[in-house]
Amino acid sequence: MIDLSKKEVWFITGSQHLYGEEALQTVAEDAQKLTQGLNEADKIPVQIKYKPVVTNRGAIREICQEANKNEDCIGLITWMHTFSPAKMWIGGLRALNKPFVHLHTQFNIEIPWQEIDMDFMNLNQSAHGGREFGFIASRMEKKRKVVVGHWQENEVQESLASWIRAAAAHHDAQGARVARFGDNMRGVAVTEGDKVEAEMKFGYVVDAFGLGDLVEYVEAVSESEIKKLTDEYEQRYKVEETLLPGGDKYQSLREAARIEMGMRKFLKDGDFKAFTTNFENLHGLKQLPGLAVQRLMKDGYGFGAEGDWKTAALLRAMKVMGIGLKGGTSFMEDYTYHLVPGEMRVLGAHMLEVCESISEDTPSMEIHPLDIGDRPDPVRLVFDATPGPGINASVIDLGDRFRMVLNPVKVEPPHKDLPKLPVARALWKPLPDLKTAARAWILAGAAHHSGFSQAVDDEKLKDFARIADIECVIIDQDTEIEDFKKELRWNQLYYKNK
Repeated sequence: MIDLSKKEVWFITGSQHLYGEEALQTVAEDAQKLTQGLNEADKIPVQIKYKPVVTNRGAIREICQEANKNEDCIGLITWMHTFSPAKMWIGGLRALNKPFVHLHTQFNIEIPWQEIDMDFMNLNQSAHGGREFGFIASRMEKKRKVVVGHWQENEVQESLASWIRAAAAHHDAQGARVARFGDNMRGVAVTEGDKVEAEMKFGYVVDAFGLGDLVEYVEAVSESEIKKLTDEYEQRYKVEETLLPGGDKYQSLREAARIEMGMRKFLKDGDFKAFTTNFENLHGLKQLPGLAVQRLMKDGYGFGAEGDWKTAALLRAMKVMGIGLKGGTSFMEDYTYHLVPGEMRVLGAHMLEVCESISEDTPSMEIHPLDIGDRPDPVRLVFDATPGPGINASVIDLGDRFRMVLNPVKVEPPHKDLPKLPVARALWKPLPDLKTAARAWILAGAAHHSGFSQAVDDEKLKDFARIADIECVIIDQDTEIEDFKKELRWNQLYYKNK
């Protein structure tokens, strides 16, 4: 469902005619070699497309307008090989509506001590040419990432790749449709928000649909489609005997397959990229669509429970950022704590809706009572998350702005067996520790729902927040509560006066 292979980032090199045509030819050759080198890097998930060197106002404005109109272009990399007088960038940067990253590098990695002369100095002026470009971008308050170092350096390529994935997620959000099946859970505050402002800021569109619209699709699913899907379940998962043909719960499995197939068709026909459900709005459905949600997330859909459309859209963005990387991404919720001193951990889960992409082993397909939603027992996948580093992310609407809150975590195997907990789950230690992380998360107003990922890290999410021009705070190993409070107060002043 998510394919970045056809997306492009345009490589734009700045120079001027002051140095003569021979120098400009060398600049162009160097830029092409640099572009080729980045394309050969395994980390870069899209095509870096070389564009002719720009040397005047008209050429800069033209390339920026061309980028705006190109559906495959997700952003620009700008590089000042020589000095490029920045007043000529004003028109282009003013017109540009795609994100850009400033690569502050030079073609050569070292000074040629014995051969260096003024011709070399005139040609290789990135050191101060990049500062000139940086001034005009700052003067125009253009949000961008600045990557510094030699272009063949692993750290530089990784930082560029991070920004590219964030730019791809931002590009994916433009016009993306989020379907809300029913409304938000009654009485809940954090899942509310300004959908108009969200479309203006992020680009995605949030539309509500009655359950009857979905039920029509579910009821239209054929017997052959149900059989094909239940056969897939048997091949892919460890299915408990009661759900197999002849088992007393086989009909429940068939109903889960019917709901999944109906939801898939609805989302595909409407070209949706994310969706929400609500256990208070199940009219016409015979069980909560837990299994369907788990499997749709695995295929790249964003999801939010109880009508949480902000988390659904965020999760889709994280799915795009993490495509092709090791580790999965899932809807998540801090569910309960282990508060033993020295062992404090969070047990993350949800009623049913945790994506199998984070599973350590083949999930078990089971059926158990839910005691919520007033429906027959639903089918679900049960598993433990893969141990290792991860991150939780939340986007909230504060009324005058959106805020992203990030918290890296360390996922661990359950300390003991969980034989009576029939849901997918993840156990983690939040950084720097549970007490600090929970206090900071609550002080920031972050939601009880989150996007959880073991593929996406904080750099990609901060890049995404920068591109979307929203506030972003991180709770990590260096967080001190009093300093964190000051950061929140400073941010409040900044955004109030922006």
